[in-house]
Amino acid sequence: MLSRTASNLFWLGRHMERAETASRLFEVGARITLLPNTVEGYRNEWESLLRASGAADRYAANYADVTEENMEKFMLFDRDNPSSVASCIHDARESGRIVRTALTSRVWDALNVAWQEMRAIGPGQEDAADLADFVARHANTVQGAIDGTQLRNDGFRFMKLGYALERADSTARVLDVKYFVLLPRVEFIGSGLDSYQWQVILRALSAHRSFHWAYGDDVSASRVAHFLILNGEAPRALITSVNEALSHLEALTRRYGGDVPCTARDRARALADRLAGLDIEEIFDEGLHEFLSDFIIEIGQIASCVQDDYFHGRG
Repeated sequence: MLSRTASNLFWLGRHMERAETASRLFEVGARITLLPNTVEGYRNEWESLLRASGAADRYAANYADVTEENMEKFMLFDRDNPSSVASCIHDARESGRIVRTALTSRVWDALNVAWQEMRAIGPGQEDAADLADFVARHANTVQGAIDGTQLRNDGFRFMKLGYALERADSTARVLDVKYFVLLPRVEFIGSGLDSYQWQVILRALSAHRSFHWAYGDDVSASRVAHFLILNGEAPRALITSVNEALSHLEALTRRYGGDVPCTARDRARALADRLAGLDIEEIFDEGLHEFLSDFIIEIGQIASCVQDDYFHGRG
């Protein structure tokens, strides 16, 4: 496969997953601002979300105040923000257009409809939950079309690899929003506020019901963190996403053999082995924020290795 085709398929997956992440993060912020809990009120929640998403500097360069209205525009509709929902869906559709012949008609149609319907809405037209549902519905339609109609060839592997790496990154960022910055003081740990915020995180990741199936009604920091980090049955857990990425990288290694250095596969395997050997107490002893920060950096490095292994210097 041509490197530019592989790259576009990889970024199609990343951008569709990133669009859903942006809407999920906005929903987290909007839900938690309904229960102001700090001296700064809702402002602290939005600023913490910007820091966890890595977009604080870009936001500050274009918006004077941190308000829900500005955050909605920035995270969902602002085409000058490359991580906004509108930008990501546009870029996913553009990647699909460039490699149109590598996609089935159902995948292309799903991308096209998502892009057209996103263009038809604007700030203030829907509440946060409805917007998140809108984006999730289209993201799921695109992914369902990929799963249901694409050949299981290297193009499919690159798309799914993009999804898996981006999902790992996004789950870590959503978790970091909660634990590192939202809880205002240490004495609130274990309180009703703490439980409420964890439930918001679960709902934003569409994991509320599955968490209760697996863990019952005790919503605690250690249980939610275990579910979203180390539970291999949880579809958005870090370990699940890393193992999925590793599976696709191993399939690509079998496909291309000695033609690629396999650095990305080796790093993914090392990360998967590390996660498999951890328990949640070790993570909390290290510091959840520190663990998540290191994880996000490692996912970024694996993605960079994918670029070097497959997208540079190939025909």
